[in-house]
Amino acid sequence: MKFEEYPIVPEIKRSLEEAGFKRPTDIQFKSIPAILKGEDVLAIAQTGTGKTAAFAIPVIHHLHNLKQKAARPDGIKCVVMVPTRELAIQITEVFEQIGKYTRVKTFSLFGGVEQAPQIAKLEKGVDILVATPGRLFDLVSQGHLQLHRVEILILDEADHMLDLGFIKDIRDLMKHLPRNRQTLFFSATINENIKKLAYSLVHNAIRIQVSPKDPVAKNIDHAVAFVEMDDKRFFLERMIRENPDKKILVFVRTKVRAERVLKAMERASIQTVTIHGDKEQKDRLLALKQFKSGEIKVLIATDVSARGIDIPLVDFVINYDLPEQAENYVHRVGRTGRGTQKGQALSFCSTEEKSILDEIESYLTKSIKVLEITQADRTETLDFTQDVNYDLKNLMKEVQEFEKHKKGKKK
Repeated sequence: MKFEEYPIVPEIKRSLEEAGFKRPTDIQFKSIPAILKGEDVLAIAQTGTGKTAAFAIPVIHHLHNLKQKAARPDGIKCVVMVPTRELAIQITEVFEQIGKYTRVKTFSLFGGVEQAPQIAKLEKGVDILVATPGRLFDLVSQGHLQLHRVEILILDEADHMLDLGFIKDIRDLMKHLPRNRQTLFFSATINENIKKLAYSLVHNAIRIQVSPKDPVAKNIDHAVAFVEMDDKRFFLERMIRENPDKKILVFVRTKVRAERVLKAMERASIQTVTIHGDKEQKDRLLALKQFKSGEIKVLIATDVSARGIDIPLVDFVINYDLPEQAENYVHRVGRTGRGTQKGQALSFCSTEEKSILDEIESYLTKSIKVLEITQADRTETLDFTQDVNYDLKNLMKEVQEFEKHKKGKKK
């Protein structure tokens, strides 16, 4: 079935055609009809499956028709809750792209910036509000935001919101929403905590699950190289230099690590940017903009800051540090090989991280291809580096910090 055959307004069909969307993905095919009927939906689907459009298309269709009839007073009709600022902006862009020929207005609301301009924007009138729970609850509790006309509530990346501790904000917000509403609940994973939250919000929901047998897309070539902690920066430098025209997304374990790797690349005269929770919002947005446009080819990120972000045409994902949760490996490598594009993912695994690699392979139910690194390769890489000022004491300190962090996780 093609989008042109769906019972949606011509304005949406026009924007979809312009964007090159002809046929729905699996999650869209299963979700759109149920949402159009007004059903509650509980959907389990990984990032990159097209789930944003799965709820954006029917919601915009409904609200556009509502505004055409002008049968009800103005006010926010749909709230989309998301875990991070970057995801709020990204989802808003999807709504704006799909709804650009309609009368539906979308706005993103998040913390880390002044709230006065956000309040002024809300006062002008918004139909769809895409927001992080913290800032949303702040403005509601201050009386700046009224949610009593909301007809549709969407929770996206619900598992990640629980990980970030947003559960209390979400439950407090429910008191300000009408009970008679449509609720759409999207999560990449399902466990008892997710089920408990979901079933407290949805009513007679249609359950949809899109979980491919292989969680890693077939068009991603992924491999692991056994590289000790104090050698990782040199192999990263070599990787970047040997692929100067490629867009490379580098994942590290912590915010401190992100800045240290950036400094190491700077000493080697390689321009990079970082994105993590300690950065100012304007700096995070600038880093994403520079990386998306290709102005800067290397972005160093933490899991929290990059979860769910759709960055086009990423050639390589480098796991500088292996993720502590196996499922985050899938989220990371899924940043490349989007759609029909080919992608490559390479992980650096130190001796201290081999147990984590075992967990990842168990989660994937298969082994990751190993790239053999000989002593000659190591010597050549160290000779290759332009970082001539590296300090062995600092390198040893990083190894000790990693081991301390790992022991703390086991307690």
